[in-house]
Amino acid sequence: MSTFSGLSTALSSLITQRQALEVAGQNLANINTPGYTRQRVDMQSVSAGQGATMFSQGNQVGNGVQAVGVARLGDIFMDARVRTTSSSAAYLAARTDAFKRLESTIAEPGANGISADLDKLWASWSDVVNSPTSDAVGAVLLENSAAVQRSISTGYTAVVTQWDQTRSKAESLVSDVNSAAASVALLNEQIQQITVSGGNANELIDQRNVLTTALSSLAGATVRLQPNGTADVNIGGNPIVSGSSAQKLKLVGSREMVGATGNEVRVEWDRTPAGTPAPLEGGQLAGVLSVLAPASGGAGGMLAEAAESYNVLATKLATSVNTLHSAGADRAGTTGVDFYSLPTDGTPAALGLRVAITSPSQIAVRNPANGANDTSVADAIGQLGASKDGPDTVWSTFVVSTGVKAKAALQSATVAEAARQTAEGLQLAQTSVDQDEESINMLSFQRAYQGAARVMTAVDEMLDQLINRTGVVGR
Repeated sequence: MSTFSGLSTALSSLITQRQALEVAGQNLANINTPGYTRQRVDMQSVSAGQGATMFSQGNQVGNGVQAVGVARLGDIFMDARVRTTSSSAAYLAARTDAFKRLESTIAEPGANGISADLDKLWASWSDVVNSPTSDAVGAVLLENSAAVQRSISTGYTAVVTQWDQTRSKAESLVSDVNSAAASVALLNEQIQQITVSGGNANELIDQRNVLTTALSSLAGATVRLQPNGTADVNIGGNPIVSGSSAQKLKLVGSREMVGATGNEVRVEWDRTPAGTPAPLEGGQLAGVLSVLAPASGGAGGMLAEAAESYNVLATKLATSVNTLHSAGADRAGTTGVDFYSLPTDGTPAALGLRVAITSPSQIAVRNPANGANDTSVADAIGQLGASKDGPDTVWSTFVVSTGVKAKAALQSATVAEAARQTAEGLQLAQTSVDQDEESINMLSFQRAYQGAARVMTAVDEMLDQLINRTGVVGR
């Protein structure tokens, strides 16, 4: 082994320590970059490269050090866990948010809720019992009756508005999924090209990891890494990203809540043949679609079920009051008059409910078979508020059911979010940059660089002595 080999050994250390120092600097530069995974230079000693021959020397040492690669210190299993928990948390969060908004429009319990309006309505009927011929009392009854009708209509309209806005949100989410999938496909192509040429694509892999996690959160996507460095992304078991190609989703179905029963809002693959469903196994989009689902006897989408409950309340109120009112007689002795009217043109009952009579004199207070001072009909209508199957019971059942479901959804979402945060915390513990650790590494690489430089200086002095000083002794 020649003296000159010492220069090569020192040079290899200078190059390798400088590379390690650059990677440490890259880590520190990206300490606050979302999705960045810390990196490390893998070093390997260079062997002497001498086989066993008759001229080999037993005291041969190596030829320095080399950087064999820049390792990305991620964990595919932790990444997969983050994606799985993100999918579940996003699905439940979407449902919880919808429940919160629905509860805010119900406004129960409270002075502005339908329960308070119903209480005023029944109290007005009791006042009519006490003052059957008072126009003022009758006018208050008509106003309170109209107030209930308006509250039901307002509640129904709020549900329809929420449904429309939720559908628009679903369209936006589908667009986000398609955009993210296209970006993953592009990154796959770039990563494969760099990997094949022997380059380092760690930063691109970080970007792809952020996008695949977003796809899991949006649509419950799963990821499978391929030997060539690409990542295939599946939704519902079908590939949306395969290598450098990406598929698209589209949102189809009714654009109005009233038409969703026969034309449910759903996601399909945007390709030929058309109509291929894209089942979602989680994610925010799946949660939004569950909110948009049509009514199904209490087991359907929360908004359609809420709208149906408003219709049931309107119908129950009208039929309960009309049954008693039409059997009674007003001041003129007229019978068979309905107090409320319901639509017959297909308009939802909650929107078409109206007070049919326009004058306090038309209010049926007495039983025609009894005397002029009878108020049994008005009294019976006033007692509907305490009926076990009256309008109040219908409404309270809906309110309680919604509250129970909302609480259960919130609890599930809280647990799922805690699981997601735990998974993310474990991932960050593995992948995030620690400033103290990197500072120590930088100091270590710096000292190693200085040591290699000192070796090179020593060899240089030795060579100078050998070349320039040999043979000049005594001159």
